[in-house]
Amino acid sequence: MLVEPLAKTAKALSGKRFTVQYPEEREHVPDSYRGKLRLDMETCISCRACALICPNRTIDMVDVDTKRGKTLMPQVNLERCLFCGLCEEICPPKCLTLTKSYDFDVYDRRELVKRPEELR
Repeated sequence: MLVEPLAKTAKALSGKRFTVQYPEEREHVPDSYRGKLRLDMETCISCRACALICPNRTIDMVDVDTKRGKTLMPQVNLERCLFCGLCEEICPPKCLTLTKSYDFDVYDRRELVKRPEELR
């Protein structure tokens, strides 16, 4: 009665691990993976297309001081983002892109709202 559970436990412990030692080891992500958004502030033309197409209203346009003066740039709430990729597809200068980064560790939910400067 006790031998069978102990044998299963020993087999599980001697087998391959199910988790990786994050952040030292990273999982392989497929080519189609959509992670955090990245913004190239130099090429953004403030067209608001990303904010208008977003189905979850994740993107808000906020004022940012740039070399060109005050400009509207996208601010993203990653907590609401569906990672659908519509903002990346609609962006005329292709300044908003989805990366393969999956680091979303924060202590406060408010840290998931990323200003344009934080999306670099």
